[in-house]
Amino acid sequence: MFNYFKQQLANVAGTQEPEYGPTAIQPVGQREGEPAYTELTKDHLKWMTINQTCVETQTFYFFTESGHIGFVQALYSNVVGLRITCQFNCKIFYPNQEKEPLWSSDPLSNHGFDQEQYSFFADNLSVELSEDGNSYTIKSVTNENSIVDLKFVRTAPGFMGGENGTSNYGTDPKNPWGSMRHAFWPRCDVEGRIITKEGEINCKGRGFFSFALQGMKPHHAASRWNFVNFHSPSYSAVIMEFTTPPSYGSTVVRVGGIVAHDKLLMAGTAGLEVKHTESGQDSDNDWPQPSAVACHWNGKTEDGKDVSASLVGSIGDRLDRVDVMAEVPGFVKTIVASAVGTKPYIYQFAPKMTLEVKIGDEVKKEEGSLFMEATFIS
Repeated sequence: MFNYFKQQLANVAGTQEPEYGPTAIQPVGQREGEPAYTELTKDHLKWMTINQTCVETQTFYFFTESGHIGFVQALYSNVVGLRITCQFNCKIFYPNQEKEPLWSSDPLSNHGFDQEQYSFFADNLSVELSEDGNSYTIKSVTNENSIVDLKFVRTAPGFMGGENGTSNYGTDPKNPWGSMRHAFWPRCDVEGRIITKEGEINCKGRGFFSFALQGMKPHHAASRWNFVNFHSPSYSAVIMEFTTPPSYGSTVVRVGGIVAHDKLLMAGTAGLEVKHTESGQDSDNDWPQPSAVACHWNGKTEDGKDVSASLVGSIGDRLDRVDVMAEVPGFVKTIVASAVGTKPYIYQFAPKMTLEVKIGDEVKKEEGSLFMEATFIS
């Protein structure tokens, strides 16, 4: 009980947590009897809106036929159970970095949900899940430089790690004081457009949908992140990886999977790896910015065949470096206020790379587009 009160004080004040050790986190997919993954149903797509410090996001990534890469994101935040704020974000990277990335981030007013918590609404924004649970329509006029009209249609099974996609934090597993949850649609068809002041961007192409809940202060939940999101004509592959702060034993938690066309080849929380094989010190903040990576997936297909895949090589120059404390809305600054040693930066890359996939004795290679983020927090 004393541990619980210490943790609640850290939650409210933003102070550094005591070192509870690795037993104070129960990583997704590692509890006894838990499946490697669970295929998503419509019921798994409800907004949770928990009444404690949290950030809940629905993020829709697109890889257009014209070469644009980006995402739109609806974000719900609760600060210590006392203040709720919402935001809509849009980011677009232009082909061959011909222009600076477009970034818009706008606070939302009068947010709400449908009766069953499937769809999100606010003034000038709607994020609606279809009746059959297989597509989202996103419409936004919250910013005149990024008028959004998009549709994401799931083309392969969605999944989450373990039984419910959730890692829990706390010294009493039956009464966790924090959580982290991820659920994915790894492969989607995308149609629609984003209208900017400089013209209309046709967003026809492939997409990826991530539904995430961070049920505690971000610098308490993780010190580093890696996000790998790859798409080619035949394959989609994802890894979401975070490392906890020393207060939870610097534990590495991963979830990922591979899709071939409309089939989920493998998914789960084991047999995954993201390594920064080359990096250089960022002179502005001393973080080790990666320049080459090795990403690996290992598992089994539903019929028991061994499956593995790898992405190895240079990731080129970064597309952007995001100083989170300079860019994020005020409510996130409130969440990390008073945190010692917290200086979050996100490094974003989008190189062309080749995925090598091996199923049984058959090996295939295919070039595609990778969107990768390396995030350093504390």
